Amino acid sequence: MTVKLSSLLENIDVKEIIGDTDRNISSLESDSRKAQKEGMFVAVRGVTTDGHKYIPVVASTYVGAIVCEELPGTLEKGITYIKVADSAKALGQLASAWYGHPSTKLRLIGVTGTNGKTTTATLLYEMARMEGFKAGLLSTVCNYIDGLAIPTTHTTPDPLTLNALLARMVDEGCEYAFMEVSSHAAVQHRIAGLRFAGGIFSNLTRDHLDYHKTVENYMNAKKMFFDMLPADAFALINADEKTGNYMVQNTKARVYTYSLRSEADFRGRVLETRLDGTLMMFNGQEVEVQFTGRFNAYNLTAVYGASLLAGFDPETVLVNMSMLVPVAGRFQTFRSNDGKVTAIVDYAHTPDALVNVLDTIREIVGSDGVIITVTGAGGNRDKGKRPIMAREAACRSDRLILTSDNPREEDPDAIISDMKAGLSPDETRRTLSIRDRREAIRTALQTAPEGAVVLVAGKGHETYQEINGVRHHFDDREEINAAFNEINPE
Repeated sequence: MTVKLSSLLENIDVKEIIGDTDRNISSLESDSRKAQKEGMFVAVRGVTTDGHKYIPVVASTYVGAIVCEELPGTLEKGITYIKVADSAKALGQLASAWYGHPSTKLRLIGVTGTNGKTTTATLLYEMARMEGFKAGLLSTVCNYIDGLAIPTTHTTPDPLTLNALLARMVDEGCEYAFMEVSSHAAVQHRIAGLRFAGGIFSNLTRDHLDYHKTVENYMNAKKMFFDMLPADAFALINADEKTGNYMVQNTKARVYTYSLRSEADFRGRVLETRLDGTLMMFNGQEVEVQFTGRFNAYNLTAVYGASLLAGFDPETVLVNMSMLVPVAGRFQTFRSNDGKVTAIVDYAHTPDALVNVLDTIREIVGSDGVIITVTGAGGNRDKGKRPIMAREAACRSDRLILTSDNPREEDPDAIISDMKAGLSPDETRRTLSIRDRREAIRTALQTAPEGAVVLVAGKGHETYQEINGVRHHFDDREEINAAFNEINPE
């Protein structure tokens, strides 16, 4: 495959060009190790390294073109140099052009917010397929091209991977694509060059401050997504979230609202809740759904509104919603073999997410019910949320077990110590520290009294623990089943 350089540059804000643009480009890369002869290399300033320092090495491979923010001191003959203001943004735009602008050939709908992105995007993907459409999904858990699963490594892939996946969706006849849009992806311009038909905002609470540094920066990163929506797109925001209106104050898109508490275009209401489901009402119509918790009620109301805005048949939307099932690792319920203890696995890894899940469990089991929480915090991430998470978990649980999550390059005991700093003396007395996550889960289930609910939080769908750069197989769901079988064999 070759593409004319001049056509790739049509929509790029170019500051200076040195060399010939009437030439064919054989490849597009931002990784200097993959640069090819007659290809294009885009020098991007990343989090850990700056692609500009590899320009001399890339030039020696006889690439056809180099895109950069600063021209090198020595310009090699036969290479076209393109200077741009922001090479990360240019990469997104070039990737879209390279793959034939796939986002314009289907209806691409993005979901952003701190919590609920995976559930909302996944359920919309399922809804589209129930409606008879071919659809794609780009999510934290897994990417899908209609029914074909493609493993994922990031919430939002890099621009080249992202556009390659969208192009495959187009080739397979997909009419819709749904994707999680992370704050990192917005700031790093991974979504530059994409055309969205709609955007959904769920909520905003503290997260990723290790990267964004301040809540304001984090909020503005989310807002960037809505700023880029075109006039013919829709922007669906949570009216009960105080930052919702801020997200869309500069958008060109048509703004719609959803809510559980106030008047909105799409109004949801919880009528009855249980551990295995909820009776809800959407715009005055009742439906039984297989989800639990107010946070899921918000997700489902967003799905209801977005489904109608996406053009799905109003008569079948509610019927199909009743058939949706929870996403892997999101309030996923397990029962002991004798039925006496319930375990719940949830991805909750922020203070707000823990509050949502634990408040939901407490609402169902009542004040006399026993809740045991097993949780930790990721290493090499926002340390400030660790004591907050422990405090929120402790005050909503009868017992708390602090353990390892993905310690990465940090000492697990140091992470647990950071979490314990948020506990009062009374909460500390009700808390165990068990570094080994397997043993922590086993202990929680072995000591749980009849009728108790054990929440295992933080990892959800993940099937690994990352320790010192190595991923070891570990699945909370497998550990729960193994512990239940050990305690009470079938």
